[in-house]
Amino acid sequence: MEAIVLAAGYSSRANAFKMTLQLGQMSLLEQTISKFEGLCSKVIIVAGFKEELIQEEISKICNKNTFSFQIKVVYNENFNQGMFTSIQRGCNEVNAPTFFITPGDCPLVKKETVQLIAEHKGNVVIPSFNYKGGHPIKLSSEVKLKILDTNPESNLRVVLGGFEKEYVNVDDPGVIIDVDTLEDYQKAIDYYHSFSLGKIN
Repeated sequence: MEAIVLAAGYSSRANAFKMTLQLGQMSLLEQTISKFEGLCSKVIIVAGFKEELIQEEISKICNKNTFSFQIKVVYNENFNQGMFTSIQRGCNEVNAPTFFITPGDCPLVKKETVQLIAEHKGNVVIPSFNYKGGHPIKLSSEVKLKILDTNPESNLRVVLGGFEKEYVNVDDPGVIIDVDTLEDYQKAIDYYHSFSLGKIN
């Protein structure tokens, strides 16, 4: 299994480059990718805006030697055309029959949740908290082919509309917490510290 982590956006609403903001002992990006340890053989980071900062962050992460998976950073030169182009760029690198997709700013998902999603069968598997779909989602190679075959001006929702979706209800608010603004970041810090680190990691 592999994972695509989308880290190409402008972070415009955060007034800071959010991927490198700290959460506990790790950056938001490292927290997000850490959830795939033991499940994925490769994690593909799709960079765009400030690619050099992503490369720098990944170098730091690789130097720690914490993770067993391969980390590959790819650049989406069309990142300013929207997130779907980054999803397509990531899908170009996927070789596994199933893979996860998550934005890089979803650092609070529990590892058990990702494990649960990994074990669930289906073309499209989506974690859900209080009946609201979240991340990471798991997709099949069939969906990957459809993504790659779709107009770049489209979006993932349109593609997934052609497949049956499996929702997995989880007791994990982390699946619907992302960091779009500095206010979100503060909430993420509060949430992170309100749990023992063991529960989130």
